[in-house]
Amino acid sequence: MDAVEWLRSLPSESVDLAITDVPYESLEKHRARGTTTRLRASWFEIFHNARFEELFREVHRVLRNNTHFYFQCDAETMFVAKPIAESVGFKFWKPLVWDKVSIGMGYHYRSRCEFILFFEKGKRNLNDWGVADIITAKRVFNAGYPTAKPPEVAEVLISQSTEPGEFVIDPFMGSGSVGVACARVDRLFAGNDLSTSAVELARTRIAAAEHRVAFA
Repeated sequence: MDAVEWLRSLPSESVDLAITDVPYESLEKHRARGTTTRLRASWFEIFHNARFEELFREVHRVLRNNTHFYFQCDAETMFVAKPIAESVGFKFWKPLVWDKVSIGMGYHYRSRCEFILFFEKGKRNLNDWGVADIITAKRVFNAGYPTAKPPEVAEVLISQSTEPGEFVIDPFMGSGSVGVACARVDRLFAGNDLSTSAVELARTRIAAAEHRVAFA
C-alpha cells in the first residue's frame, strides 16, 4: 500500500516506535547523474518531499505518547524533513550517523554515511545513555534489494527506544531489515511497502530470522 494510506489504517496511539527509510526525492539526482548503478532500475517509487507533512502527521498520530521516531535519510533530505516533522509536533534531538564502513555514491567526497534523524513524541529516556551517536555497521550487498540496510543499525535503535514485547512499525520496510531486527530482540513488528516484491522478500527474511531465534 501507499505508506500514508497504510498508516491511516492503524489506530491512533497504538505504536511504540517508528523507524523508516523513505525513498527520498534526492535519489533521483543520483540516478540522473549516474553516480550509482544500484538505483538505475526502478526498484521503488520516489516519495516526494511535498508529502512529508502528511506522512509525519500520520506517524505522530499512531505513536503513543512518550515514544521515539527515527527517520533515515541523506544530508540533503534532512534539512527538508526536520522542520516539517517539528511542525506536526515532534521534538528533534539530533542526527545520528550510520557509518557504512565502505564508501558508496557520489563524485565529490563519496558517501560513507547516512543520517538518522532522532525525534521524540512526549518524553522517553533512552535505555542506555552510553551509546554513541555513530552506529557502525557494514553495508549490505546481498540482501536481494538495492537499498537494504543491515539489521544491526535498527537493532541499536530498537534496543534504545523500546522494551521487549513492544510494537515497532516501518511504513517503507523495503527488504524488511527493521522486522529482522525486531525478531532478533523480541519486539512485535508490522511493516508495509508499495512494492509487492519487496513485501515478499521482507516476509522471507523476517520468517528466517524468527526461525533462527526460535531454535537458538
